[in-house]
Amino acid sequence: MKDIVSAVLSDEAQEQDFAALPVPDSYRGAVVLKQQTTMFAGMATSEKDPGKSVHIRHVPTPEPGPGEALVAVMASSINYNTVWSALFEPIPTFTFLERYARSVPGAERHDQPFHVLGSDLSGVVLRTGPGVSGWKPGDRVVAHCLSVELESADGHDDTMLDPAQRIWGYETNYGGLAELALVKTNQLMPKPAHLTWEEAAASGLVNSTAYRQLVSRNGAGMKQGDVVLIWGAGGGLGSYATQLALNGGAVPVCVVSSEEKAALAREMGAELVINRAEEGYRFWKDEHTQDPAEWRRFGARIRELTGGEDPDIVLEHPGRETFGASVYVARRGGTIVTCASTSGYQHQFDNRYLWMNLKRIVGTHFANYREAWEANRLIARGMVHPTLSAVFPLTETGEAARSVHRNEHSGKVGVLCLAPEEGHGIQDEELRDRHLKAINLFRAPLSC
Repeated sequence: MKDIVSAVLSDEAQEQDFAALPVPDSYRGAVVLKQQTTMFAGMATSEKDPGKSVHIRHVPTPEPGPGEALVAVMASSINYNTVWSALFEPIPTFTFLERYARSVPGAERHDQPFHVLGSDLSGVVLRTGPGVSGWKPGDRVVAHCLSVELESADGHDDTMLDPAQRIWGYETNYGGLAELALVKTNQLMPKPAHLTWEEAAASGLVNSTAYRQLVSRNGAGMKQGDVVLIWGAGGGLGSYATQLALNGGAVPVCVVSSEEKAALAREMGAELVINRAEEGYRFWKDEHTQDPAEWRRFGARIRELTGGEDPDIVLEHPGRETFGASVYVARRGGTIVTCASTSGYQHQFDNRYLWMNLKRIVGTHFANYREAWEANRLIARGMVHPTLSAVFPLTETGEAARSVHRNEHSGKVGVLCLAPEEGHGIQDEELRDRHLKAINLFRAPLSC
């Protein structure tokens, strides 16, 4: 790998130099193992430890097939799907790999006793497979995580509706938390030139997801002046949603879990912030019973901040814990747009507040290539900034996943793969200097 790293760090290496580099037979990746899928059986989710299930192993290097590329990964990041994979919840991701291998010719190689995790990367193209003309060895890239076959008509208006749509690194193998990664070339986008490798790797999944949720016609279709309630505004998804709301002329109401994260939301430019830990909201009386009085108290607090307005849009991703409150507080005719359920998949809400007030629930899941490209363009132009709070070496990927599982982070948690240290990869110093304060906003130690 030393030759690959030297070429990437060199300002002189050209396409032919990268094309001539030998590709190793194996590489290091952060994996979970099929033989360990029952290791947490009987344990509560909160007690499971990704640090015990994620291992760094050498795995065989796959050959890129038609429409694919092999990428030298300089950096990656932890997403919540990495945590799910590491906890083997809601099902072991090997089920997805087996299904992929059965349903798509050539995908048999994804069904392995190991699963290389990771749905983000920044790096350099090493090899491309047959039929690839838009990318070449030496291109500096980031990758979004939509893997799609596009053999069905259903996917040709919105690729997220394709029945063969999968999330790379979660429902496919050879993900980005590794020294090399296998991607479809229609996942690739130009690396933002003013960012380091680790900064560039932080945004792909969450920024694209937030863009589809809020901005896209496939999501809430946010407009200027909309009041947008953002759960977890100090975390990965929420920090990008806050920036998109502010850029789009909306009014974000940021819900956070600590004063540290409240300060970060204000530094991003948000004026309306609710520290739910400080204000003590408890939306469930017990495991089976929600508390509508707490919904009302929460709604009153939102109206107090907004001058009497309810949210036009609620950006939902905690799921079970908050969904009843989200449906209640949305304004008449408002939209609850959901992309995840990090606190549980079984949602309960009082349907009277939905149907009688003409509200709607919109499900979104990541983003199509166009949406991901537009979201990346905002990063590249310095209009949205990476929210990177901590960086771990590849050897400590399990520790990084543990920090996300325990909510010890603000923004995103990055992982250095082939990058020897932080700070490499910057090409546009002028643009970086203009936005350095915003780029560095989240660079604070993990809270405990």
